Amino acid sequence: MKPTLVMVAASTAIVFAASAHAVEELGYPAKELLATGTDVLGQPIAYPAGKPKITSAIVTIQPGGEGQLHRHEVPMYAYVLQGVVTVDYGKHGTRVFKQGEAIMEAQHIPHKGMNKGGEPVALLVVYIGAEGTPNATPVK
Repeated sequence: MKPTLVMVAASTAIVFAASAHAVEELGYPAKELLATGTDVLGQPIAYPAGKPKITSAIVTIQPGGEGQLHRHEVPMYAYVLQGVVTVDYGKHGTRVFKQGEAIMEAQHIPHKGMNKGGEPVALLVVYIGAEGTPNATPVK
């Protein structure tokens, strides 16, 4: 992973409400990755009540690996840094996201990410949460 790519993705995630044009006017060349008011399934984004808490992480999935079924109570932005991730949304279908794609993940819908490829998947994720609200909740 290139540090420049991580910095661009992180900067974009934090200020994704600003347009790329507005950022360029400030002297920072930018390529807009995502501008939306809905999640990947077309549902409106809902911000949690309470004191804001932004959390970012690099999530990895090894080849053949998959995460646990879960849901998000807070908006989650993701950028695929490496590999191809398949996300199963149950009755809402399956989606495939490749390196360089941005995702506004589904809220309140159980799903799990899988790596069906031969190289590790790396995702930059940014949870737009609130203190006391979990970023992800396991679903049984």
